[in-house]
Amino acid sequence: MQRLKMKNLFLTFLVSGAVLVTAISTLNAREITPVANPPHSFADLAEQLSPSVVNVSSTQKIAETENLPELPQFPPGSPFEDFFEDFMGKRGGNGGGLGSPALPAASLGSGFIIDAKNGYIVTNNHVIRDAEEVRITLHDDSTIPAEIIGRDEKVDIAVLKVDTKKHQLQDVKFGNSDKMRVGDWIVAIGNPFGLGGTVTSGIVSARQRDINSGPYDDYIQTDASINRGNSGGPMFDLNGNVIGINTAIFSPTGGSVGIGFAIPSNLAKPVIDQLIKYGRTKRGWLGVRIQTVTDEIAESLGLDKARGALVASVTAGGPAEKAKLKAGDIVLEFDGKNVTDMRALPRIVAETPIEKEVTLTYWRDGKENKAKVNIGELEKAEDDGLLTATTDNTKTLLERKSKDIETVGLSISAVNDTARENFNIPDDVNGVVVVKTNPRGEAAKKGLSLGDVIVEINQQPITTPEELDGIIQKAEKSKKSSVLLLVNREGDVRFVALKLDGE
Repeated sequence: MQRLKMKNLFLTFLVSGAVLVTAISTLNAREITPVANPPHSFADLAEQLSPSVVNVSSTQKIAETENLPELPQFPPGSPFEDFFEDFMGKRGGNGGGLGSPALPAASLGSGFIIDAKNGYIVTNNHVIRDAEEVRITLHDDSTIPAEIIGRDEKVDIAVLKVDTKKHQLQDVKFGNSDKMRVGDWIVAIGNPFGLGGTVTSGIVSARQRDINSGPYDDYIQTDASINRGNSGGPMFDLNGNVIGINTAIFSPTGGSVGIGFAIPSNLAKPVIDQLIKYGRTKRGWLGVRIQTVTDEIAESLGLDKARGALVASVTAGGPAEKAKLKAGDIVLEFDGKNVTDMRALPRIVAETPIEKEVTLTYWRDGKENKAKVNIGELEKAEDDGLLTATTDNTKTLLERKSKDIETVGLSISAVNDTARENFNIPDDVNGVVVVKTNPRGEAAKKGLSLGDVIVEINQQPITTPEELDGIIQKAEKSKKSSVLLLVNREGDVRFVALKLDGE
């Protein structure tokens, strides 16, 4: 009886729990729009699109070995004569030995035809990098040579051209990648592992992925099966438009694990147009170094929320300097386009025509301001040496008197002759130098290190440790949650926001 009572109690609990779960689920549930006409098959789409996808093979010729020793003289019929002839490749160059050219290195990838009349084909730059010869295999298995029209390493795109006189080509059109949503169906066609035309399907898994492959990363992520050899192949929407160029995969094994990346068509199209027109890219250039606007930086500058791109430094002689922009400004809008975050600005600027005058909206002194900017050319600035990188300096500081600011875990000293000598601080850089940081302090957490020069705090120039300490104390009394530093590290200027939570 006791066992029966326990059993009934257990059943009651399950029933009660089920009712409770159902009630909660009902409260939290919302109506889901059913999927309209999901595809039953991709066969029709694959049949229509496959003739537009090509296989790309590139070869890099290896120079013949020179100055080989002469073949030793042996009696006719000697076995040594046969051995050395084979080894040295003397038999018509077909022996494959040291005397004959080695087999050329081959790179297999994919591509797709975008202009059947003129024979233009798009692929990835890494597929044809360092190639001396590029060949295209069409859908009918015919192979023809291709000419490299232009390439771009920053976005990893190349444009090829083939002779259309003897071949009937079929092209595809670009779609609007910005309209793709997470969960939308996609179809990929390519040449995985050199097998030839292969169709896979999946969905858009994520958008705007940054995989640190270049300055304009904005990848579409998909779970469609993409492997080696798919590079340069098209990603289609269900209308048969190219909305991406399959470029990379994330894989610990080298095979597909359901994480592939494609260059969005809206990013690729302007680059492709420039490569066809000029044979190279002509990107817009603003002449600023930027960084992310964090919540702390936004609060320090009085901005309502973290948005835009923070100007860390302005290139001398660049368009931004001529427009009177300066370090500490936050670019909020460029040529009528909202700058949602730091990553958005380089792409918007790059797609702006050279020498175009645009209106730029920026945040300074607690309010929005506007400026007119004439856009320069990025490639010309690179050729002129205006975009040089700097490296960190890790020399040891000589012992000196310093001031400790325990709130942020920082020890600082005045920039004097000794500091300039030990850290290569130019004469025109003033402020206070970091002598030491507490590994557990806020300054160390935000990347401040030995030899960094703090030029400003809360956009006020400083030259002594006492000035820095005084502004921090004033901020604490005003119950500010953070302060904003402008830091110079070997010429690389950036903003750093430090929390004032006393931890």
